[in-house]
Formats: sequence, structure tokens, C-alpha cells
Amino acid sequence: MDNTITLDKHHDAKDLSDRIAYAFTKFLRFFADTFFAKRYGHRAVVLETVAAVPGMVAGSLRHLRALRRMESDQGWIRILLEEAENERMHLMTFVNIAQPSVFERVLILLAQGIFYNLFFLVYICSAKTAHRIVGYFEEEAVYSYTEYLAGIDDGTHENVPAPEIAIEYWNLPADARLREVVIAVRDDEAHHRDVNHDFANKLA
Repeated sequence: MDNTITLDKHHDAKDLSDRIAYAFTKFLRFFADTFFAKRYGHRAVVLETVAAVPGMVAGSLRHLRALRRMESDQGWIRILLEEAENERMHLMTFVNIAQPSVFERVLILLAQGIFYNLFFLVYICSAKTAHRIVGYFEEEAVYSYTEYLAGIDDGTHENVPAPEIAIEYWNLPADARLREVVIAVRDDEAHHRDVNHDFANKLA
């Protein structure tokens, strides 16, 4: 299962739009690393709340666009809304693993409110840049979950039993542990990475 994705896949920035998207991603990565350090469970709870925003925003905007133009969306809406739902399931899973503190819940409210409106504006101005941002976000997510997995393997993080919600969602064995959950989530993030970079390429 570890070998189902390419972990080091990276889209090289080819124009100003890509460079802006990459710089923005690294800027947010700096704050995430500073605030959460190696507390990957809590990091996942907060970041997955934000990660579920782009698919919903992009899906709704493309839905309205398809209605206005009375044309097919080429399947993009369904893919984007499924991405949003998948990220929400990541959140529900990690809430069972790392209970967020009151401060983290407040942080979630602030981060989601700011990011929703920011991403909405970015998507209206440049859908390509917006999808590239998500592609780079997901590259960082794959990297972070790989670090989380390494911490589980070396004993830094306890390999606790997988929550029931994760077992049902990913059809994991009844005795699955956190390690299997992290691998499943990382696979999802790698898929979102590839899809959003592909969308950005098509819009270029």
C-alpha cells in the first residue's frame, strides 16, 4: 500500500501564477510548522478543516458557470465536490484521534472564514492559480503525512486503533491501526494533488 503513490511528485512553477501559488503555499506551511511542530494529529484536524474548502468553493462556482452558459462541466463539479467530502472525512477521522482544544476550535473558525473568502476571490480572478494552490497544498499534505507515518513507525506517535468511521469509510480491516489510516489519507491527498495540478494545466 505504501507504493501506490509517487511521494516526491512536484510540479515545477512555470509562470508567475505558479510562482505565486507556490510562494503562498510555503508561507502557510511555515506557520503550520511553527504552530503545530510535530503534533500531527492536531495539525490534521485544523488543516483538514481548511482543506475541505477549495473543492466546495470551486465546485459551486463551476456549477453556477455551467448553469449560466448552459453547457457541460466535463465532470469537474462532481470531482470537486467529492474532493470536499473526502477532506471532510479526513477531518472527522482525526477528530476521533486528536481531540481539538478550545483554542484550536477557535483557530478553525478563523482560518476557515478567512480562507473561504480568500479562495473564493482567487478562483474568480484566476481558476488556474486556485487549482495550482490546491495542488501545492496537497504536495505539502503528502509530505506531512509521510512524516507522520515515519513517526508512527519509529514509535514517536502511538499506533492507536483506527476509529470506526475510518474503518467504514476506507473499508479497512476491523483491526486496522492509525498507520493504515494515515496511508489511506496520504493516498487521497496524492490523488487530489494530481487532479488539481491537471486542472490547472488544462486552464493554462
